[in-house]
Amino acid sequence: MAFSGGLDTTYCMPYLQEKGYEVITVTVNTGGFTTEQLEKISTWSKKLGSIEHIEIDAQADLYDEFVAAIIKGNYLRGGTYPACVGPERIVAAKRIAELANQRGIKKIVHGSTGAGNDQVRFDLALRAMITNVEVIVPIRDESLTREQEMEYLKAKGIEMNMSAKDYSINVGVLGTTIGGKETKTPLGLPPDEVYPFVKPIVDTPNEAEELKIAFEHGMPIALNGEEMHGLEIIKAIKSLAEKHGIGKDSHLGTTILGIKGRIVFEAGALKILIAAHRELEKSVLTSKQIFWKDHLSNVWGDLVHEGLYFDPVVKDIEAMINSCEKNVSGEVRIKLLKGNIIVEGSESPHSLLDSSLGIYGEENMAWNGRDAEGFCKIYGLEGLIAYKKNNL
Repeated sequence: MAFSGGLDTTYCMPYLQEKGYEVITVTVNTGGFTTEQLEKISTWSKKLGSIEHIEIDAQADLYDEFVAAIIKGNYLRGGTYPACVGPERIVAAKRIAELANQRGIKKIVHGSTGAGNDQVRFDLALRAMITNVEVIVPIRDESLTREQEMEYLKAKGIEMNMSAKDYSINVGVLGTTIGGKETKTPLGLPPDEVYPFVKPIVDTPNEAEELKIAFEHGMPIALNGEEMHGLEIIKAIKSLAEKHGIGKDSHLGTTILGIKGRIVFEAGALKILIAAHRELEKSVLTSKQIFWKDHLSNVWGDLVHEGLYFDPVVKDIEAMINSCEKNVSGEVRIKLLKGNIIVEGSESPHSLLDSSLGIYGEENMAWNGRDAEGFCKIYGLEGLIAYKKNNL
C-alpha cells in the first residue's frame, strides 16, 4: 500500500485487515518529507499493524524523469501552474510497481478518492507496469467522506489529529498545493496564514536580491557561481523565493475527470527557474524552435499531468525538446523583490543577438536600403492580395 500516514491511508489499514490482508506499507519520498516526518510515518504504520514498512528515496528519479523536462519545456499548466503534484504521483506509483514486481505481489492499494486526479495517475502507472494487477482503492470504492473515515477510525480506537480539516495541503519538493474553502469557488484566496512557507508581502525585505543562475544544455548547474545538483538548486531557490514572497498563485482548470477544479499553490523555485530558462532560450534559439518547442512542451506537460505518461508520444516529444536544448547554456540574472521575479537578462556564447549584423531599430550591417525596400514589397504579399480582394 502507498502510505503517507494521512487520514485516507490510515483508514485503509484496518479496512484491509478486516478483509484478511497482510499489508506492506511503502512511502515514496520525492522530497516532500522531512527526516522527522518519515520516522513518524514508519512508526505510525507499524502501530497500525503493517507487517513491514518500506521507505524509497525517489528524489533523483523525480528530477531526472520529470523536473528536467518541466524546466526545459517551460511548462506551466494554464499558463501558471508548474504541475507539481502529477509527476510525484507517477514516480511514486512506478517505484511501488517495481517493488511489487520484485516480490511477485499483484494487489496494490492507494488512498485516492474518486473525485481527484491522483486516482487516474496511480491506476494507469500500476496497470502499465504490473501484469494482471488488482488495484484496490477503498476510499473511492466505498465512496467515503472524510467524516465517515474519521467515525470508522474512532470506532476502531484509532485517534488522529483532525484539527486542520478546512484545507488539504500537499507538500512536495517542487511546490505545495492547497485546496479547501475558498478554492471550492472561482473567487477568493485563503488567508496568508494558510500558506505554509511563502512570507506575506508585508513581511518581505525591502531590498532586491540578485541571483545568477547558470544553465548547461537547458538544465541549471550553478547558483551564484556555486556548482550544485539541480535538486539542491531548487531547494536553495525555494528558500529565497519564500523569503521574498514569491511563488503564491492559483490555478483553475479542467481536471482529468472533466470537471473544473481550482487550487492555490506555492511553487517559487520552479517559477523562477522557468522564467530564467525562458529568457536564455529567447537569446539562443530561433523563433521556429521556440514556437514548436513551446507548443509540444505544453502537449508533453498536459499528458504527464493527466496521467498519460506511458504513451510513447511522451518520449518522442522529450527527444525533440532535448534536441532544442543543445545550445541552451549560459547565465541568467534575476532579481527577487516583493513577490516579483525581475529578469535582468542573459549571457551565452550561443546568443543569436549579434550586434555585428544589426541593432534593432537603429542600424543594419547585413543588408542595405534597397534590400530592405525589396523585402517590404514582397513580405506578406499573399495576405495583402487577399485583403484587397475581400475588402476593397
